[in-house]
Amino acid sequence: MARSSVREEAPGAEDTTSPEPREQRGEPSGEGRGGNGRRAAGTRRRRRRVLRWSATVLAVVTLGTAGAGYLYYQHLNGNIRKDELNLGDNKVAEPTPNAAGQVPLNILLIGSDARDTKANQDLGGARETFGSTPLADVQMLLHLSADRTNMSVVSMPRDTLVQIPKCTDPDDGKVYAASNGRTMTNQSLGHGGPGCTVATWQELTGIHIDHFIMVDFAGVVSMADAVGGVPVCVDANIHSRDSKGHGSGLKLKKGTTYVKGEQALQWLRTRYGFEDGSDLARAKAQHMYMNAMVRELRENATLSNPNKLRRLAEKATGALTVDTGLDTVKKLYDLSNELRKVEPERITMTTMPNRYVGARVEPTEDAEQLFRLVREDIALDGRDKKRKAPEKASDDPAAPDAEIAVRVQNGTRTDVLAPARGRAGTVAGLLVEKGFTGAVADQSVAPVEERTVVRYPSADLEGDAERIAKSLGIPLSSVKRSTEVTGVTLVVGADWREGTAYAPPAENDETPESAEALNGADDTACMHVNPAFTW
Repeated sequence: MARSSVREEAPGAEDTTSPEPREQRGEPSGEGRGGNGRRAAGTRRRRRRVLRWSATVLAVVTLGTAGAGYLYYQHLNGNIRKDELNLGDNKVAEPTPNAAGQVPLNILLIGSDARDTKANQDLGGARETFGSTPLADVQMLLHLSADRTNMSVVSMPRDTLVQIPKCTDPDDGKVYAASNGRTMTNQSLGHGGPGCTVATWQELTGIHIDHFIMVDFAGVVSMADAVGGVPVCVDANIHSRDSKGHGSGLKLKKGTTYVKGEQALQWLRTRYGFEDGSDLARAKAQHMYMNAMVRELRENATLSNPNKLRRLAEKATGALTVDTGLDTVKKLYDLSNELRKVEPERITMTTMPNRYVGARVEPTEDAEQLFRLVREDIALDGRDKKRKAPEKASDDPAAPDAEIAVRVQNGTRTDVLAPARGRAGTVAGLLVEKGFTGAVADQSVAPVEERTVVRYPSADLEGDAERIAKSLGIPLSSVKRSTEVTGVTLVVGADWREGTAYAPPAENDETPESAEALNGADDTACMHVNPAFTW
């Protein structure tokens, strides 16, 4: 059953009673630990003694060389839930390898609000939502560079309006029609599973996604417990609860606190109390948490006793739903090895640039800039000078030039300039001269495009669209699939207001400021608390 998108959590929807912070439980904290130095140091060591996932899996794989160990290894494999990677029809081409034959790796991280088990119900809130269609309330694209020197993470707010493509449920064959207009991106999970969320991302960004990893409420809690605590910071006392009972229940003192279990989940789910109370503020808090967790795992990881190791392995494997390319402990271990190659200072967390549309948001031009940097494997921290990989053409063959129908529109108007007169007719005539006799000028609409773009509605016209672009010197990165057109459509943008030769503008490879980039090594980041939620 469809639900309101930016939904206000019903009273109790986030009403998990959190364990009190260490300071409130009477445990020593900071300067107040008293004179027992060894006890204080021991407490700190115990608190910071965490188990690295990769080390855990390595130990499990090692155990798998013997009979009983092998059976346990197979048991852990059985814990991992699997689903299809892409439930849509459109397959985005894989990136072109670099000079060393390496390719980047793109993994979609999904946080599900599923309330389909007692454990999730206890953590997740209102009774009326039990068993309802889950939503993909956390969506982060993790991009690992081809040379494994840097990592970029792009969060998409759950309130983002997108076109959800047609998806087919792999379990029962049910077909979910493409959304009629734009709808909330978090609803994509209910269209057959996480593979539809993957398809939605690929349609929007043009980025090929290699894997997904999905965790639900209970999984977040179990994993946070296994990690042993993550340091988070607030610039004032916070209690995420308003007079109507809305909020996660998060209650922390000003400064840094190690959170785990339900308290970690509260941090990741908090909107009420952080900054303006929006999903954008929540995404920023999630970035801080992930960066801190990476630093903890790298700096404090140790192996512990076999029983603790087994408990972590059980929790880790039971918390995940993955695509079939990550469906064994060994595959997850190999992935973790790849991710561990990146130092925290080369990790960049960002939020998809957006603007409000009523209570929702939509991607901006800066979002396309961010997506392009990821597609072209350009580091978001600005420290790499990448040689751009050659553009890879579609496998779809183009029709003969004379048989390609293309509509040309004048999109040269800007905020300060009127449309350049006659541009649609001029460019349509140029195409006819080149042999594209099906080119016609469409004077009925006057779109606004900063850059010239060729759009096509379906995969069977991709080759035709690329052929049009190539004939005019338009880069293939400006060829876009879109449900807003019914045939190949060339929109002459503000970058081509005159002349018959198109000159692509110089690419700006800087990460947009509106992406609010956060460096993975920044341990000074602190969430701003809304004064209405302090105590």
